[in-house]
Parts: sequence; C-alpha cells; structure tokens
Amino acid sequence: MNKAEKSLYEIREMDDLAAGDSPVHRLWPLSKFFVTIAYIITVMSFHKYDLNGLFVYVLYPVVMFQLSGVPVRTFFRKMRIVLPLVIAVGVFNPVFDRDILLYVGKVGVSGGVVSMVTLILKGVFALMASFILVATTPIDDLCAALRMIRVPAVIVSLLLLTYRYIGVLTEEVAIMTNAYHLRAPGQKGIHISAWGSFLGQLLLRSMDRANELYASMQLRGFQGNFYYREGKKARFADILFLVLMIAVFVFLRFFPLAAWIGKLVVR
Repeated sequence: MNKAEKSLYEIREMDDLAAGDSPVHRLWPLSKFFVTIAYIITVMSFHKYDLNGLFVYVLYPVVMFQLSGVPVRTFFRKMRIVLPLVIAVGVFNPVFDRDILLYVGKVGVSGGVVSMVTLILKGVFALMASFILVATTPIDDLCAALRMIRVPAVIVSLLLLTYRYIGVLTEEVAIMTNAYHLRAPGQKGIHISAWGSFLGQLLLRSMDRANELYASMQLRGFQGNFYYREGKKARFADILFLVLMIAVFVFLRFFPLAAWIGKLVVR
C-alpha cells in the first residue's frame, strides 16, 4: 500500500467513524458544533502563564473520546503531521522569556517554559475537540447544521465539495502511483525527472474527473445549492448537553478548580 492509498484509507476511516452509533454520535450536530466553538474560545482565553486553570479542560475531550468509542490513538495518528507544528509554535518561548516563574522542588521553571507548555496544550485541546466533532458527525449532517444557522450556501457547498473531492484526488494519485511503479519496479518513490509529467497528468486527470462529477450532479438537478435531507431534530437531551457544557466551561474558566483540589490534597 503506497502513501496515497494510505491517505485514501484514512479519509474513508473518518467517514466510518462518523457513521458510528454512540451517545455522542446521536447528539444534535448543531449542539456539538456550538459546544466545540465554546470550548475552543474558552481554552484560547487563558493567560499564557495560567497552566493550572487550563489543564482541567483535558477532561472534556477525554470524556468525549470515551463516550464516543473513538480511540485516542486514532487522533494522534491522524494528527501526526499537525501536532509538530503546534508544538513548534512556542518552542522559542524559553529563549526569550527566562525569568523564573516558579520552582519545582529546587529546580526553577522559567516563564518561557510555562508559556510554551500552555500554548502546546491550547493547540492540542483545540485539535482534540475539533477531531471529536468531525469523527462523530457525518459531513452532510454538519453542513446541514451550518445551513440552519444561515451560513452562506456557497461556503457550505465549498466545504462539502472540498471534503468529497479530496478523496477523489487522492484516489487519482493512488492510481497514477501504482501505474508508475508497475513501469518502474523496485524504484522507491517517483524519480525527480518524472515529477513534472506526473503533476501535469494529475492536473489533467483531476480536471476531467471534476467535469464528469459536475455533469453527473447537473443530471441529478444540481443548480448551485445542495438540498440536504431533513436533519436530526433537537431533543431535550441535546439542549441540556449544550447548556450544561457551556455552563461548565464558564464555571471552570473563573473558578480555579485545580488550585482548589491541590489545597485539599495538601491538607
């Protein structure tokens, strides 16, 4: 299995995860969307040195992973390219901020180290919340929810078509890669001399495939807007989940739960 086929498998794996059946999967898509937005905004609002207050927010993604049945290792495997970029955001903070902020035993910890860890946790928590939303909500239901809050149809259509066409483009790359290796057995990767023709052929094949897809959409009555099936209706449990989660996020934002628990443990 080449890299393109692995990427195609991972895209289809996300669709399989979203098609699951769990308490999180059955929640109203719009409530999950608003909770995710509220969670990310709350996490990002913490001060760069407020590591204690931020750390308790790990509870939300951990609980959601457990309730949804989505393996945590799947998140780290799919985010393996993005996570290093998140870590690199604050990697130079210890260089520029060397003032000692606290002591762990006799070891002094600078403000740069604390702010670096805080930035990393913010990025990881935001990615985990977003991943939970996508892994438990089919893209059609998510787009239908966006239309319910009056997101412009053009933006929603672009989101849906981009998500769908990534799989089509990856499939074309996999087919061309397999064809290339059949003509060059034993060669690792694609030789640099073939990159230009490979990308040119990929562009032409993608344009042909896109025209075929658009023609098939027009034959099925597409006139610029998607007409989504009637989505899930909000239940009392969905509204309760939305209100309760936002209330918990606000409470944890202003109440130092970690410090309070620490005092109890010290006593």
